Amino acid sequence: MLFSISHLLHLFLFFNMIESEKLILLHSKLAKIIKSFNGTVAIAFSDLNNESNKFFYNENLEFHAASTFKTAVMLEVFKQVSEKKFSLDDTILVKNEFRSIVDGLVYTINVHVESDDKLYSKLGSYVKIHNLVYDMITVSSNLATNLLTELVKPENVTNTLINFGIFNMKVIRGVEDLKAYRLGLNNKTTAFDLLQIYKLIATKSILDETSCDKMIEILSAQSIRDRIPKYLPTDVIVAHKTGSISKIEHDGGIIFLPDGKKYVLVVLTSDFENSANAKEVIAQVSKVCYDHMVSK
Repeated sequence: MLFSISHLLHLFLFFNMIESEKLILLHSKLAKIIKSFNGTVAIAFSDLNNESNKFFYNENLEFHAASTFKTAVMLEVFKQVSEKKFSLDDTILVKNEFRSIVDGLVYTINVHVESDDKLYSKLGSYVKIHNLVYDMITVSSNLATNLLTELVKPENVTNTLINFGIFNMKVIRGVEDLKAYRLGLNNKTTAFDLLQIYKLIATKSILDETSCDKMIEILSAQSIRDRIPKYLPTDVIVAHKTGSISKIEHDGGIIFLPDGKKYVLVVLTSDFENSANAKEVIAQVSKVCYDHMVSK
């Protein structure tokens, strides 16, 4: 069947109208969730198959990064591996002594508040860098994080981000440096900057394809699944990293749908009265974005 240019134009406009209506509905649903939340929230959503299909709210608002900065540390590890500075199979001595960026004095990580204490049984022994990266992301091990941050240096993490056009995420220290925390010397991020990191990894636009695939594999093994993945079907792959600290709950990552579609979602929250409510808001935002992506 032959179609006239006029008919094809009408079809194009018709499908564009449908997509616009879907996007308006997405905005409306997300606005309702934002309004219901008693706290501060930032959202960055981007369809990687359609650049016009996106949603941003407070995307440039600065937040304490909490554990979301660990994705940037992982990125720097893989960058330095690509530069042959070390191998993922190289080992590091596991120790629990780190120096504060305030005065250089030694502090230790409290095993009783750690997300995963298995690494503490290996104090004094050597562990592969790959295993530390895996623990840092999948169980958010603070001990593994500090060992890796010390290895690659915080300033290198930030400089790498800047070199890739990510200007507002700052990594200045490891975790549990309480002297720095009390002075407000914290790792910072915005929803937009985290979105950019995940977009670069998802589109294999940073480092090499093998490195990106490996980072996605590690992010997909995330054990904390009470936010973005909470209401998603089990056949949806979520490659993500959460973050939690006093009055802060975050989650962000790449979502891979069974039909080949993929998108990035970052939700940052702070100043809430109840941690469970903040996690629920992230989960609800995630479900709305998923429903939008699979709607016909």
